[in-house]
Amino acid sequence: MNRGFLRLSAAAALAVAAATAACAPVQTYNGFRSDRNNEEIPDPQVGVDTRDTVMQRFGSPSTTAIFDQTAWYYVSSVQERVAFYEPRTIDRRVMVVRFDGETVSGVEKYGLERGRIVAYNDDVTPTRGRELGVLEQLLGNVGRAPPIREEERGGRPNRD
Repeated sequence: MNRGFLRLSAAAALAVAAATAACAPVQTYNGFRSDRNNEEIPDPQVGVDTRDTVMQRFGSPSTTAIFDQTAWYYVSSVQERVAFYEPRTIDRRVMVVRFDGETVSGVEKYGLERGRIVAYNDDVTPTRGRELGVLEQLLGNVGRAPPIREEERGGRPNRD
């Protein structure tokens, strides 16, 4: 009886450990990470660094300014997901490097607290026409094949 109890308690402990591990949060890193290899990369220095040195140190930017190429944006985010729930962003960092010609004119850093929630509209734009049913989709091309010409049948064309 003592062995049965030990087996039962070991199985219960294993089940509890598996259930706890299944609910552990999973973190996903997206975008630029400034702390590569656990070494802190210093920020670009205003008036000292150029586009080339910033590109060598940080790599290509996540995005650039649209109309004038005077700002580079390095964006990184960390999302956490628990089991089947929607992922939530727990950290976001944006570093903006502004240029005056070829040299750095300013560096700005923003965090998650400066972010804004953008509400996307999930409505569907209606289209003209009607939607096809399943049978119409499956049988829609039946009888629409082009006629076979006489040359393809193997006969001679009719020359009147």
